[in-house]
Amino acid sequence: MSDLKIANLHKHYGAFHAVKGIDLDVASGEFTVLVGPSGCGKSTLLRTIAGLEEASSGKIEIGGRDVTWARPRDRDIAMVFQNYALYPYLNVKDNIAFGLRARKFAEPEVEKRVARAAEILGIAHLLARFPRELSGGQRQRVAIGRAIVRDAILYLFDEPLSNLDAQLRDDMRVEIKRLHQELGRTMVYVTHDQIEAMTLADRIVLLRDGVIEQQGAPLDLFERPASRFVAGFLGSPKMNFIPATLTTSGVALRDGTTLALPGRSGLEPGRAVILGLRPQYIAMAGQSLTPGHVRVPVIIELVQPTGSRVQATMPLGGASIIAELAAHDVSRPGEKTEIDIDMTRAVIIDAQTEKVI
Repeated sequence: MSDLKIANLHKHYGAFHAVKGIDLDVASGEFTVLVGPSGCGKSTLLRTIAGLEEASSGKIEIGGRDVTWARPRDRDIAMVFQNYALYPYLNVKDNIAFGLRARKFAEPEVEKRVARAAEILGIAHLLARFPRELSGGQRQRVAIGRAIVRDAILYLFDEPLSNLDAQLRDDMRVEIKRLHQELGRTMVYVTHDQIEAMTLADRIVLLRDGVIEQQGAPLDLFERPASRFVAGFLGSPKMNFIPATLTTSGVALRDGTTLALPGRSGLEPGRAVILGLRPQYIAMAGQSLTPGHVRVPVIIELVQPTGSRVQATMPLGGASIIAELAAHDVSRPGEKTEIDIDMTRAVIIDAQTEKVI
């Protein structure tokens, strides 16, 4: 069953077409992340689902009910905003309870739901404090608590972690993931951060210029991108792109390096392509060459330590690429060495259409 169903949804702001015919089904209990660069339409889509923006055309169903033109309060949703949207003159308990009291819930039920939300989010000791007395992470927990007491069909999150520092974002990602597992409710989450998308989502919906570029499980988009845009947007460090030409058995790079493409058939020799290589699938040369891998000589130009791994920059085929390597295996900058590339993971992109072949 779909808790959210969107059909041919459009949103115009005058002459600007922000959302262009979106079709999307979100299954009951699914955590769907809308991700994409700034201006791609993800927040507009979320706000239109919530009823904060009016659809120009199309249809929105929540829980099997057509809510396209319904008021936000009549859609059975709960929303968490980027800026927390807490009432400064109410303490934590009253902020969480505000929506329940506005809907005339009995006070014993309000107390019960607030206590449960506070327990889940670890803020029971903060109930008497005011927003000005809280840290950013604590305020965001209160905002989430105000949403989950609603017991709604659909929970919407509009970039809720963007105002937090890096460590708090990491901590809150864990809390939101745990919250979804515990509640089992349907959630739609907007972010521009591809790491958030990869770590949180059951399904990623990647938008570009108001349309869905690709959707699917995070690993599917990571390993089987449909276009150069998808390949370059997901993954950190991002995918390497090297201009190349197809041969009968692989690709030829601009510096004369040839790389075999195992298991590929029907290649069009002479076709201009872009070779996509994930940094994670490049390693320092071992004692033996694994089937499906190729070995090439390189000179490491730059090493950026990240702990047990390093990001090593090196030239290949007329381009500068990054490899994510084990820290203790990397040569010093300027030294000649060899790398092994897993060509079974290579992505071949048409140079003109930028679609994956």
